[in-house]
Amino acid sequence: MLVNFKAKLLGVGLCSLIAVIATFIATRYQLPMILLALLLGLALNTLYRSETIQAGVNFCSRDLLRFCVGLLGVRIVFADIVSLGITPPLIVIASMALTILFGVLFARVLGLSKAFGVLSGGAVAVCGVSAAAAISTVLPNNKSQEKYFALTVIGITTFSTLSMIFYPLIAGYLGFSDELAGIFIGGAIHDVAQVVGAGYSISPEAGDVATYIKLLRVTLLMPIVMLVFFAFKEKDSKMSGGVSTFIPGFLIMFFILAFLKNVGALPEAFIAFIRALSSNLLVVAIAAIGVKTSLKQVFSVGWRPVLLMGSETVFLASLIIAGIVFIY
Repeated sequence: MLVNFKAKLLGVGLCSLIAVIATFIATRYQLPMILLALLLGLALNTLYRSETIQAGVNFCSRDLLRFCVGLLGVRIVFADIVSLGITPPLIVIASMALTILFGVLFARVLGLSKAFGVLSGGAVAVCGVSAAAAISTVLPNNKSQEKYFALTVIGITTFSTLSMIFYPLIAGYLGFSDELAGIFIGGAIHDVAQVVGAGYSISPEAGDVATYIKLLRVTLLMPIVMLVFFAFKEKDSKMSGGVSTFIPGFLIMFFILAFLKNVGALPEAFIAFIRALSSNLLVVAIAAIGVKTSLKQVFSVGWRPVLLMGSETVFLASLIIAGIVFIY
């Protein structure tokens, strides 16, 4: 046990150092922390050639990432979702499902793998980088997974930032009320931070509704991960690199924490600690993925993944707008 820990120490230390630097720069200059950690990790990919750090980096990019996803259960608040009523959730859930399906189908049209279609479609439909991280942990582990994950983080962060800028303008152009603008913003933008920024840039009411809608999408993360897990689990020997047929422990942890949080069994101080811990450790895990991934390999995938993520982004936004226009 001690030998294994020592073998991982250098790699874990490197990823932690990258995370600290990324956090400092992102906080000081108001930059996306996760994206910055990934880019710094990519810049240090040559260090991954050293066997002394590989074990620790591999641990952070897989085991630590799964642990972080499990801790996300404390972020779920069921009461806020129920308070929205039935119509907005129906629009959002239908749009999410169709976006993931679109991602899978369009990925095949572009000659990309089904797994990347699920990864990118899930990231767009659910909650951006967190969804990509969660979904990647239950996809078959192969050589392409890290570079596609890195590309997804870069693409999702870029499109989410652009959405934060332009979607409030679109909502105003379409004449949406504050409530409808909140439904659109919360249902169509990928990452939570950009949803909050875009929603409250319109009005406090739009910001509140956008946040609740976004929480609904986050709540659906683990059910979607479960579906992906069972869809890609090993069924026969032909599926090399498939995932285990047992339910991963981090999924169980997520549901237990979500349940305990919503029945009031967890103290507020503990919830705050877990939220901060999961956020900080996620930066370390993303940095590790960057270190493992060759920037040359990321760019070698070409224009098709970018077109896929851009199309998924537009597709989701169009569905949300169509649902609002036809129902309201």
